[in-house]
Amino acid sequence: MTQAMPEIILRRWAKPEDGPFAEPVFLFDGDDLPEDLSRVSVVLRGAGLERARELLARGAERVLAGEAALLDGSLIEAMSREFGGNRVGVWVPAQRVEVSWTLDIHSNADFSCVTPSYGKPAWEVLKSDGSRSGTDAGWWLGQMLERGASLVLLGADIVDDTDLNLCAELVEQCGACLWLTPLANPEADLLPWIQFGQARNLAIPNSAHYDEAAMLALSRALEPAMEVVA
Repeated sequence: MTQAMPEIILRRWAKPEDGPFAEPVFLFDGDDLPEDLSRVSVVLRGAGLERARELLARGAERVLAGEAALLDGSLIEAMSREFGGNRVGVWVPAQRVEVSWTLDIHSNADFSCVTPSYGKPAWEVLKSDGSRSGTDAGWWLGQMLERGASLVLLGADIVDDTDLNLCAELVEQCGACLWLTPLANPEADLLPWIQFGQARNLAIPNSAHYDEAAMLALSRALEPAMEVVA
């Protein structure tokens, strides 16, 4: 008996001028957001509770806290208590941890060895200015979900098999709560993310590369696994 492939959901990033929105979208926060934020999950790069309160009052489906949650681990708990966990998520831009090598001459008196700064491949969370935070993304996602976030949107650029393995590990860890999106490459080939990285929820870049024809080709390649294109 053939096991059915899990449902795959595609949701687009949008621009403020595209509103009002007929289907759910992701949108970065800014001064030019439309007044009606129905069906919009707004990504807050740096803003915190007050801005989240304002956006949800304007009808946003969900707010995704970024660096503010990284700086204040209690923020997600506070937002979940006030707004309900289903309206609270986390935005996690991430990049592969840089591994450096050092000569260890102290651990063993008989010989020296070269040791890595990080024991295994991993992604680390980036700050809103793109600098590294030193925070392990997998650990951080788990903490945010435990504290009440209902959705985690991770932005990363998957470039090799190591990244695909990291992706699959996070999907197994977070399940349906995890969404993935390219961070800096708006023309990323997303099919391997699904086939080998096990990604099931994808935020599609708002770029000419993913025009209607490209979206149709992607959805046809995923049949019958895909149920929703939004």
